[in-house]
Amino acid sequence: MEGPDKGFTIKELPVEERPREKVLKKGSSYLSNAELLALIIRTGNRNRTAVELSQDLLNYFGGLRGILDLSSEELQEVKGIGIAKSAQIIAVIELAKRIASIKNYKKDLVSNPAQAAELLTSEMRFLKQEVLRTILLDVKNRVIAVPEISKGGLSSSIVHPREVFKEAIRRSSAAVILVHNHPSGDPKPSADDINITKKLQKAGEIIGIKVIDHIIIAGDKFLSFKEENLIK
Repeated sequence: MEGPDKGFTIKELPVEERPREKVLKKGSSYLSNAELLALIIRTGNRNRTAVELSQDLLNYFGGLRGILDLSSEELQEVKGIGIAKSAQIIAVIELAKRIASIKNYKKDLVSNPAQAAELLTSEMRFLKQEVLRTILLDVKNRVIAVPEISKGGLSSSIVHPREVFKEAIRRSSAAVILVHNHPSGDPKPSADDINITKKLQKAGEIIGIKVIDHIIIAGDKFLSFKEENLIK
């Protein structure tokens, strides 16, 4: 918990080291992660400036990725981070996630696996459970929509062709690309991944909606079933 004592503010740093002045003069890309966080939490404590406290936080949890899904209680494990600061950090992380998810998919053209992966990597690479989504395409390979199909892994009990193709049929899709993530960071497909893909491909042939690829996103890496000759 943060006490009533006044902490060091960013204004007390030398002018050339103040994140606010730096972001206004040079732009946000010139700030370190700690400096950006310092602008959010605003003040430090008796012994640490806001920048130093932000760096303590990043060091404790292993960088930005480590703080993405933390609770207020977990953030408060770092000395100097109390209820107010933890709430500010959680709020800005959630806002960043929502901004990242805002895409006008209908303007996107998907003609190769890299474009398909790029469409969803920023949203899916840090997820802590497996999520299956489909990229619905028209006859010109333009994106119609990217609905979420399931959470919790790929298995016959969770992923049913009816759920996968329901939105594709409703939106008159010509083709679909399956996309799911591997929280482990390893994009190698499992036996379930391969079997489910074959099952969905056969179902798509019957209803006239082609499954043209399956993309596995694992951190900054991805694997395409098409490129690996796992799908025809």
